[in-house]
Amino acid sequence: MDKAPRARAPVTLLAARAGLVVLKRAVLLAVLLALVFGTVELLPGDAADATSERGESAADTAARRRLLGLDRPVVERFWDWMSGLPTGDLGVSARGEQVTDLVSSAFPNTLLLGGLALLLTAVVSLALGCWAALRPGGRADGLISGTATAVLALPEFVVAVALVLVLSLWTGWLPAVTLTGADGTPADWTMLILPVLALTIPQAGWNVRIVRAALADEARAPHVEAAVLDGLPPHRILTHHVLPGALPTIAAGLATSTGTLLGGAVVVETIFNYPGVGSVLASAVTDRDSPVIAGVTALSGAVLTGVLLLADLVRDLTAGARR
Repeated sequence: MDKAPRARAPVTLLAARAGLVVLKRAVLLAVLLALVFGTVELLPGDAADATSERGESAADTAARRRLLGLDRPVVERFWDWMSGLPTGDLGVSARGEQVTDLVSSAFPNTLLLGGLALLLTAVVSLALGCWAALRPGGRADGLISGTATAVLALPEFVVAVALVLVLSLWTGWLPAVTLTGADGTPADWTMLILPVLALTIPQAGWNVRIVRAALADEARAPHVEAAVLDGLPPHRILTHHVLPGALPTIAAGLATSTGTLLGGAVVVETIFNYPGVGSVLASAVTDRDSPVIAGVTALSGAVLTGVLLLADLVRDLTAGARR
């Protein structure tokens, strides 16, 4: 009769921890959104000036400023915007568009780009990290570790420019820019290759090092040493004894990469003319459009929070299984 309550206790504890983490990250996101509004306020000009037409009179600009509510204190405008956030109302852009419609039409493309890059990063980092771990101290280990260190130092825009030069301008193998179809998505799947590679390469370097270090730490565990003494094949020791224990660290590294991928996507999308939130955000910064910038930040923060919670869940479940 005592088994059911005992079984429910870890689940209840896990749910409580998840709720506390969500609350903390919601507070951090609110602070970040306040900083977004404050930073845009410090930029020269405002949305009324930035969106004014050529030859427009000062009276017309002042009327638009009142229409956009820019004559009110920034704290009041931020509070009005935050009050609509729980209902999914992200306000109205400086050009009169619903921010929810503006962002929701572009965000799926960014999620597709970031998701493919994250998947490719996971596959490449696991493959290379495990390959190096099977030959510790060998030539392959040194080559993989050295290349990963060099690659992770490269910014996404440098990788993107190099890919365009080599795979597009010099060889003509892949398109250098993204053309949009009637549904607002890339017109051809080949247009995804260069943006995905530009995001994946630096993150693969970072995660290869995490995978290699996690596997090396786990290889020193007593149960792994016992498996070695039992004469099990190296690949079986890696897949059945070393890798499961290293999964929490690997998952945490990939979850951390999600935020970097979303941030790098803004630059990469601009370079490749990709129809994602990068172009929306670039236009919003030019227009000094606080609601749009805050809307993109809020959605990105929600996605990142979900991925980090998933990584925490993997870590807790793995730790529970090991106990």
